[in-house]
Amino acid sequence: QVQLVESGGGLVQPGGSLGLSCAASGSISSFNTMGWYRQAPGKERELVAAIISGGSTRYADSVKGRFTISGDNAKNTVYLQMNSLKPEDTAVYYCNARRTLVGGGKYEYWAQGTQVTVSS
Repeated sequence: QVQLVESGGGLVQPGGSLGLSCAASGSISSFNTMGWYRQAPGKERELVAAIISGGSTRYADSVKGRFTISGDNAKNTVYLQMNSLKPEDTAVYYCNARRTLVGGGKYEYWAQGTQVTVSS
């Protein structure tokens, strides 16, 4: 059974940094894609960053140059390093993993979510 457990959320001042971790119960290499989504009050959930099998990454325009997604296969963990944080980054952040099997089955998993608040 796949489990994704997030950690690292909290309160940070504007301009500060915060790192999020998403630990998987199995090898992260077994997922085709892992990513971070966020949802702010009154807004739709949006993709923040994703890392794709092979190592390529994608970022939302709003976080380019400030956020970095990375993975550590040895620790079965995906990270989101957030720098130069802005109040607009305040949201609940969710780790997501997707897996497509050879037989065609598709699976998607979500972590519990962690609150990131950027405020003075």
